[in-house]
Amino acid sequence: MTKKSWNAWKSIIEGLLFAAGDEGLDVREIADVLELDWRVAEELIDDMKETYAKENRGFRIAKVAGSYQLTTNPEHAPYFAKLAQAPTRGSLSQAALETLAIVAYRQPITRVEIEEIRGVKSDRALHTLVAKELIHEAGRAEAVGRPILYETTKQFLQYFGLSALKDLPDAEQMAGEIDLEAETRMLFEKLGEKDKQLTIDDVPESSNLAPDE
Repeated sequence: MTKKSWNAWKSIIEGLLFAAGDEGLDVREIADVLELDWRVAEELIDDMKETYAKENRGFRIAKVAGSYQLTTNPEHAPYFAKLAQAPTRGSLSQAALETLAIVAYRQPITRVEIEEIRGVKSDRALHTLVAKELIHEAGRAEAVGRPILYETTKQFLQYFGLSALKDLPDAEQMAGEIDLEAETRMLFEKLGEKDKQLTIDDVPESSNLAPDE
């Protein structure tokens, strides 16, 4: 393997890990995609980990439960905390609200299932909602790769002034249906009762096609 191809493989692995998000990929999955021996793939990943640490890059490669994930540099944690707590981040974006509506009405649910409904990547919205403690990881699905399942939290109920999930607007009527616009609109109206910064006009007619924010 030449130096040029070595760097090319590492670039592809970096992209794969980014696309996989918090579910990560194990070394054999990466090797299968690259059509390489798993030992070579592991050597590439180890080399990437050393490079990121040596260059003090903004992200790291971590191995969690047998899968590799791209994570932020732990030394930068105080800055991420400030970003999450910034006053300008107090209200939920349209992307976050859409994602929250999906989790609220269809929990437990995986990131891939959320993205199939929204039609766009939802990593950033999920990270925002987890940081705000409105959703949390609730185990893993019995599927290939054991993807993470997301559910709403007690903080979610408090945020929307609900005593229980059964108090979600028209929850029973939504069972088994996929109507993202209606679900988001109902949750939006519920939020609007306590957060006047958001108005129903902010919800586009084709919300499932909106880019993630």
